[in-house]
Amino acid sequence: MNRITRHPLSTLGYQFIEDRYLPKGKDEYYLRNKQNRTKTNYRKLNAREIELLVRNQNQSDNWNNLLVSDAFNPELVKNCKFFGLVRIGKLEPYFLEYHNLRMPVGIYNSHIISCDIGDNVVIDNVHYLSHYILGNEVVLVNVNEMATTSHAKFGNGIVKEGEPESLRIWLEVCNENGGRKIAPFSGMLPGDAWLWSRHRADEAFQKQLLAFTQKAFDHRRGYYGKVGDRCIIKNCLILKDVWIGSDAYIKGANKLKNVSIHSSPEAVTQIGEGCELVNGIISEGCTVFYGVKAVRFVMASHSQLKYGARLINSYLGSNATISCCEVLNSLIFPAHEQHHNNSFLCAALVQGQSNMAAGATVGSNHNSRSADGEIVAGRGFWPGLCVSLKHNSRFATFNLITKGDYPAEMDIPLPFSLISNDVHCNELVIRPAYWFHYNLYALARNAWKYNDRDKRTQRIQTLEYDYLGPDSMTEVFRAIGLLERLSGLAWYKAYFPEAHPEEEVLRKKGLELLLDENSVLEELHVRADAWENSKRAVRLVNTRKAYQTYRQLIAYYPIKCLMESSTANPPVSFSSVQPFLPKPSQTFNWINMGGQLILEADVNQLIEQVKNGEISGWKQVHDRYESLGKRYEKTKTRHAFFLALQDHKAASTLLDSPLLKQLLENAKVFRAWLSEQVYLSRKKDYENPFRNMVYQNPAERDVVLGSLDENGFIRKDREECEEFHRKIDTWLSVL
Repeated sequence: MNRITRHPLSTLGYQFIEDRYLPKGKDEYYLRNKQNRTKTNYRKLNAREIELLVRNQNQSDNWNNLLVSDAFNPELVKNCKFFGLVRIGKLEPYFLEYHNLRMPVGIYNSHIISCDIGDNVVIDNVHYLSHYILGNEVVLVNVNEMATTSHAKFGNGIVKEGEPESLRIWLEVCNENGGRKIAPFSGMLPGDAWLWSRHRADEAFQKQLLAFTQKAFDHRRGYYGKVGDRCIIKNCLILKDVWIGSDAYIKGANKLKNVSIHSSPEAVTQIGEGCELVNGIISEGCTVFYGVKAVRFVMASHSQLKYGARLINSYLGSNATISCCEVLNSLIFPAHEQHHNNSFLCAALVQGQSNMAAGATVGSNHNSRSADGEIVAGRGFWPGLCVSLKHNSRFATFNLITKGDYPAEMDIPLPFSLISNDVHCNELVIRPAYWFHYNLYALARNAWKYNDRDKRTQRIQTLEYDYLGPDSMTEVFRAIGLLERLSGLAWYKAYFPEAHPEEEVLRKKGLELLLDENSVLEELHVRADAWENSKRAVRLVNTRKAYQTYRQLIAYYPIKCLMESSTANPPVSFSSVQPFLPKPSQTFNWINMGGQLILEADVNQLIEQVKNGEISGWKQVHDRYESLGKRYEKTKTRHAFFLALQDHKAASTLLDSPLLKQLLENAKVFRAWLSEQVYLSRKKDYENPFRNMVYQNPAERDVVLGSLDENGFIRKDREECEEFHRKIDTWLSVL
């Protein structure tokens, strides 16, 4: 049965902190007084003010415990009940207006227990307001229940004094079995979530990260909920243990419990109708509206949940959007898009710039005897319409997966690939370098779009949005070797099936086939081993074209990076390139750490410093992100030259003037080709008769779609191409 206890009415609003948790010499208000940072000088009511309050149908258990500022106006308080210590700022005869909501300043028709109320607030029809500190010009209208408990944690994964460890809130990201669980905290960045979810066997490291979180927040009991200045909260049912930053707008929410809602004048957070949010952190600039359900979650800054989305046991990166669908047990890096009601994502690490199409089911196949495994997807992960994937699977950067029910786990190492399930031939088909030949417009425009839509006000992590980044280009470099090996292997299987040549022999033969336009490569069946957990064939198509594109990318990449990272415009001499060349024996293994690409050596150093105590809190971890971000462009450029020099079979630091000149000339040609491919891939949409048949004529099509010649992104890309050529010509004239 329900356990209902009775207490003396005289204790209502008092004894918020149990005596056993009160420090010696402190009263129950000692933390509340610390939280309330206003410089208001409160005083007791005078006899006239009490008389006016009583006349206005107000009640109090003790009028001496209702403290007010000198600018308090008792005429603006009507039909209210006050219990415990209540402090009220100035009330002046104005009305506040927000989005056509016009309400007079004052406190009306409300039940208030032990609260601090700022200047010129509107509180009307709040049935139960308990233990909150309200800022200035806050509007609370039609709220059923708004209360804080003495052990409130506001969504942070901590335990208060006297609480057992079992009460700690965890997010079970990446895996349904909880083996990668992380404790959420306000200010948690995607890099933090990734760092914590990895290295699970390192108990000392895991213990330190938990200690960072626990000590970042006061474990004492007795903190009040807070509502920042200029917040609007209207027509809501339940807000319990909620901390709200300034300028937030909350309307029509069903239930907010154990949540921090960060908001600021520069990055306003909004929560709308029908939302139920429990045990979570909502960062600044977020929007959550129309029936969203979220439990055990973190939303990084400027992310969105809307139209009935469900987000459970998951971390959603910044500038990401999830609508109408279900996401469980996932760690999602920035710039993720998922808009369709019938898409599903579970037990996944999605490394950003991703898009989930309608009908995509990534997870919950239960194709084993336990909970789902994991899917790890590099940047630019695009599962197409009605894609069903099996755990465990891993995908390189910018993989596009066509419609189909994929019957087995996959491990695809080739970047920029189109992955197809050929049911008729019972093959898995991989088309590497697909984007550059068939849809470069989308690839290039998305890179620009993600950067343009990055609205973060605090850019602690340096995010990589370019499709040519250290992660994708490392995969391109490895893909060159893979294509050489697999092409050579196909030749030997066709002509010398009994032979078992060494790796070096296979690559040499593959290189010969890939460079010779008249070779028999097109007649061979180039197949991959161990890329799918099945006995059927994994077939590669257009390997020569992909190989040539990959090689061109490797040669173009260092010049592109040099143009972007050099302080000179462009570098004026051969010697100015030297600081951007790799150092002897330097290694470049990159890790995508929440959208920020960091060298593995730097990650390992960070882990060791966490373990030995040199780094003692999340603030220092974030400082390290920033310092690494400042070095990123230069390190990336060194890595780009490292790849190009390795591809030229040169020593890691050997770059002479003729080779630099060759790279510059090749980059100029390749940049023009990229620009042309951007145009041609978009032009196909205007030449396709099936796309044109729904318009009366080309003029109507151009009104609806916009003219191809006036396409803003294509014009911008051409201007950038011309500027790139100008810089190259200037540099070549110097050389």
